[in-house]
Amino acid sequence: MPETTNGDAVTYLLTLSDDEVGRYRLMADQAKANEAELWRQAGIVEGADVADIGCGPGALLSAWAEAVAPTGHVTAVDADATAVATAGALIAANGLERVSVRQGRADRTGLAAESFDAIMLRHVLAHNGGAEDAIVGHLATLLRPGGCLFLVDVDITAARFVPDDIDIADLMDRYAGFHTKLGNDMQAGLHLGERLARAGLDVLEFRGRYTIMPVPQGMRGPAWAAREALLSAGVATQDDIARWEAAYERIDQAPQRPTGFLPTFVAIGQKPPRPA
Repeated sequence: MPETTNGDAVTYLLTLSDDEVGRYRLMADQAKANEAELWRQAGIVEGADVADIGCGPGALLSAWAEAVAPTGHVTAVDADATAVATAGALIAANGLERVSVRQGRADRTGLAAESFDAIMLRHVLAHNGGAEDAIVGHLATLLRPGGCLFLVDVDITAARFVPDDIDIADLMDRYAGFHTKLGNDMQAGLHLGERLARAGLDVLEFRGRYTIMPVPQGMRGPAWAAREALLSAGVATQDDIARWEAAYERIDQAPQRPTGFLPTFVAIGQKPPRPA
């Protein structure tokens, strides 16, 4: 789940609302449709021990559990207590007996070294400016020799909505500017391969895709979920928030949904085997 680190502090920019949970589920459906082959290549297969770091509300935990069944195990980690509780409720509701969730930071998970066959990190690096290499380096230590680290992130600077809306464009610009001031990398997806290499992993895959789809009615997205953080930082006013909300309501009432364009990148790094 997106977080911004500052020493030992962890600040969450995106409020985990029903809308955000719905967005996570939509992203999970897209991932299952587009990445199944890559998951197998990364070792997310029957009997594997898999970690989902920054799991958020756990939208993909059922997919991981199905992939590693019946003997594998999935460990989910998130630094946000609300996300951990939401993921825990999902685990219980779906009877996922070989899935567990715990609280921990992406750069200091508390997990044992060389204990996983595959580790997933999705949409976390773009929200942790300055800590990206520390996160990837830490996760590399958790892999068994031959295990794989699977990274997913975006280039938010290339995201587009058509037709454009001047008020939503203003929100997106302020959101991106806010992240830039925090030192976060809005083009994190472009750098996944080099981060894996710096962590001592062999880059097996580095590819991207452009997701093009109608924006579901009622869905607001991460910039809207961060509105309270923008307000607290002085980047936005209550009048701005009211104006953005009115824009979303106007779009929801329009006869045609806007189309979203988002470039997403995937990279797989493998830990070399121990020397003979």
